[in-house]
Amino acid sequence: MTTLTILQKPNSRKIRVDIDLDQWEKLADVFGFYQPSFLKTLKQSLKESGNGKVRKIGSLKELG
Repeated sequence: MTTLTILQKPNSRKIRVDIDLDQWEKLADVFGFYQPSFLKTLKQSLKESGNGKVRKIGSLKELG
């Protein structure tokens, strides 16, 4: 099981997550980052971004 170190400073609304490379590999696998469908989507996204097919959004709600 992969473990993460999560640190929060007192009186702060920010957190810091520490993960070593071995843990990242395991976590990426759990999230499916190595699945062919994810890699295909990522490749298509990079291609569209390179061609200027992007727009700025203020919120994820705008995508729906």
